[in-house]
Amino acid sequence: MFYIGVDPGIGGAIAVLNTSGNLCTKIIPMPMAGKEIDISSLAHQIKHYAELDWGTIACIEKVGAFPGQGVVSMFKFGFVTGVLHGVFRTLEIPLYTVTPQAWKKEILAGTDKSKQACIDWCLRTYPNVNLLRTTRSHKHNDGMADALAIATYAKRKYP
Repeated sequence: MFYIGVDPGIGGAIAVLNTSGNLCTKIIPMPMAGKEIDISSLAHQIKHYAELDWGTIACIEKVGAFPGQGVVSMFKFGFVTGVLHGVFRTLEIPLYTVTPQAWKKEILAGTDKSKQACIDWCLRTYPNVNLLRTTRSHKHNDGMADALAIATYAKRKYP
């Protein structure tokens, strides 16, 4: 069984867990083409998991507008989230949504539930995972950490 966790948005990421080895199989930043999400690349990356006989479940973070967030940025965020839902539904991969509060309560229990707490949890739980967005990055990416935590949440909640 594969579990896909998605932190939606331009700075988000997609993480894949394989339960047979309890390993993070893949974690990638949201594929981009310029300043837009690369829908073709996204679908291609996910399609592989839809074709496997082992089964795949996806879980995407359910978030809304933030106070002070502009109309244009909120529209872009909503568009990306809609694209993600469309790709998973088209590929017939079961898709669940989870609020940030729910997955953080489950995964980051006993921490301050901050972005750094999530990064630290990922590095402890999956010591071989690479949370650097690019080869030139020096700082771990919180979107990649969130996606991995969401995949772990899905694995615990939807066995």
